[in-house]
Amino acid sequence: MNLPNIYIIGAQCTGKTTLVNALEAYFTHQHHKNSVPTKPSYPAPSFIEEVARTVLKTHNFAAHDIRTSPSRALALQTLILEAQFRAERLHLATAEDNAEDSCSSPWFISDRSAIDPIVYALRYVSEDAAQELSASNEWKEMRALMARSLVIVCEAGANWLVDDGVRLMPSGEEWMETHRDFCQVLKSAGLKYEILPWRIGIMDERVKFVLSKWERLLTTQEKTLAKLAAA
Repeated sequence: MNLPNIYIIGAQCTGKTTLVNALEAYFTHQHHKNSVPTKPSYPAPSFIEEVARTVLKTHNFAAHDIRTSPSRALALQTLILEAQFRAERLHLATAEDNAEDSCSSPWFISDRSAIDPIVYALRYVSEDAAQELSASNEWKEMRALMARSLVIVCEAGANWLVDDGVRLMPSGEEWMETHRDFCQVLKSAGLKYEILPWRIGIMDERVKFVLSKWERLLTTQEKTLAKLAAA
């Protein structure tokens, strides 16, 4: 069976990339020992890096464009959605080409997702803009993939904010509102998700949280397939 992918998403500055890096370190270590996580026959995942940062730099966008220009904000979110689509397509194509290679990885962990640009279009442009992105063929294909995956929403509220001049920094209640937007858009799209509480601050515990949810989803999917095969 196809192993469920993992998407690490949520409001800005909630430790998503740090968590993805920790997961990569964990799986690299486990793969080196030929054990992932408790099932040695499973290959380690590949990783999809955050595409938004590259899009911002490549197309000369600045963080303040998101708040000050609705037209540029929509253009940016459209580019981000398309970049995420290309990244996922590239992974799937590579996995398919290497299907018989024992070192290939048929599943991935993604830093952000296609839901992110829809959330920010809703928040900083308009509901119509968000619906426009949601109507795209790219989103429909990625939504179907997310529906079979583990979606982790990193909760806002921690104190690790660092302004690097690139990302959009939250302010006050806006941060929590963005978190609620993520949850609402996911619900509207019919996608299940798990919230990683910000109070779980120790990185090893955050990694364990994700792995436990992933193993639970994997077990559920395996049982479902077994029932279908027996029917």
